[in-house]
Amino acid sequence: MHISEINIYPIKSLKGITLDSAIVEPRGLQYDRRWMLTTPDGMFFTQREFPQMATVEVGVGDDLYVTAAGFGTLEIPLEPETGEKQQVTIWNDVCEGEVYSPVVSEWFSDVIGEPCQLVYMGDDSRRDISEQFNEGGEVVSFADGYPLLVIGEASLADLNQKLRTNANGSGAFHPLAMNRFRPNIVVSGSDAYAEDRWDRIRVGEAIFRGTKPCARCVMTTVDQTKGEFDGKEPLKTFASYRMAKDAIPDRFESLGINPTAVLFGQNLVGESIGATIRVGDTVEIM
Repeated sequence: MHISEINIYPIKSLKGITLDSAIVEPRGLQYDRRWMLTTPDGMFFTQREFPQMATVEVGVGDDLYVTAAGFGTLEIPLEPETGEKQQVTIWNDVCEGEVYSPVVSEWFSDVIGEPCQLVYMGDDSRRDISEQFNEGGEVVSFADGYPLLVIGEASLADLNQKLRTNANGSGAFHPLAMNRFRPNIVVSGSDAYAEDRWDRIRVGEAIFRGTKPCARCVMTTVDQTKGEFDGKEPLKTFASYRMAKDAIPDRFESLGINPTAVLFGQNLVGESIGATIRVGDTVEIM
């Protein structure tokens, strides 16, 4: 098995970046979801409510670059210069975010069509992963709950085959791209859904620990190219065979997963801080 793709999503819910290599940091891969859009009072934005976020392009180098059709490109410093900090909320967690200038907020508000602000998670901001899976002081970025997500190419191929069968010649079948599911690491050469049970994997010189399979939501129905909801798939098909009670019947209860949650991909925690992973690296089950 090998890594076939590495992705980061610097600003939560905006378009991702595909990389040849990435550095493992305590919160996940370098630059991954260290920035986030929130309401002025700190509540996070996602594609679940604003699917158009998927089409905003992001680049990262000495600065952050964002581009949206009709709005041009905005260059943003990697860290805010305002000195303003605010408590921000993501799901049930509250942590500190550093707030960018009103000029930056205005650009994003125009693009999204709602008043919002850009915030950055500084190194001194702390958001712990779930206590159940935390092996001691482990933290996460603005990702939904865990530092990384891995999916096997074979899992997506199996899903697309089922979608094709369900379409039954109606002409409604369109294979889904991997970007629907926003993984950090994509693996080639594994069996379909093998990642469900990966407790630890070695990727090149880096070790990652599995926590639990990822429960999927309406965001998987967003066409990442158009920034629009695209019907009921894949959730409708997932419900026929990937509910937790069917996919991992012996484990869902101990993992604290709702039996009717649909699962796709495995959440990971990086244990080799500072290591670099590269496309083509061998993936070994430990």
